[in-house]
Amino acid sequence: MSAEIRTIAVATDGSDKVKNAVEWGIGLAKANGAKVSALYVVPHTGVTLAMRGEMWSKALENHLKEVGEKATGYVADVGKKEGVKVEPVIIEDKTPADGIVDFATENNIDLIVMGTLGVTGLGHILLGSVAENVVRHAKRPVLVIP
Repeated sequence: MSAEIRTIAVATDGSDKVKNAVEWGIGLAKANGAKVSALYVVPHTGVTLAMRGEMWSKALENHLKEVGEKATGYVADVGKKEGVKVEPVIIEDKTPADGIVDFATENNIDLIVMGTLGVTGLGHILLGSVAENVVRHAKRPVLVIP
C-alpha cells in the first residue's frame, strides 16, 4: 500500500463542528499536491414521505440539498484560498456512512477526512456514529478530526 496521497475526500455536514476537519483536509491536500472531493450526503427521505406526505418530503429534500451546496461550497472556498482544487459532490439516497464509503471506494480515494461530534451515551447507542461506521467499513484510510 502506498502512502502517497493524491486524492482526499473531505466529508462535511455543513455544521461548525466540521470546520476543523475541513482545515485539516485542505492542509493535507496542499502539502501533498492532492485534489479534494468535498462530500455531502443527502439522506433518503422515505420515512418522512410515509409520515408527512410527498410535498413535505420534497421540501425537506430540497432544503438538505441547499445545505449540501453551502457545505461543499465552504470546503471549495477554503481550498481556493489555499490553492487546492476542490470538487463539490452531493450524494443522494444513501446513509451518510454508506455514501462516504461507497464514494471513496468507487473513486479510488487515498484518504477520507471527516469530523466527529463526539456524541456519547444514549445518543450514540441510538444513532451510532457516522465516523465510527466509516472507519469500520471503509477500504481506505480514514482521518477523524474531533
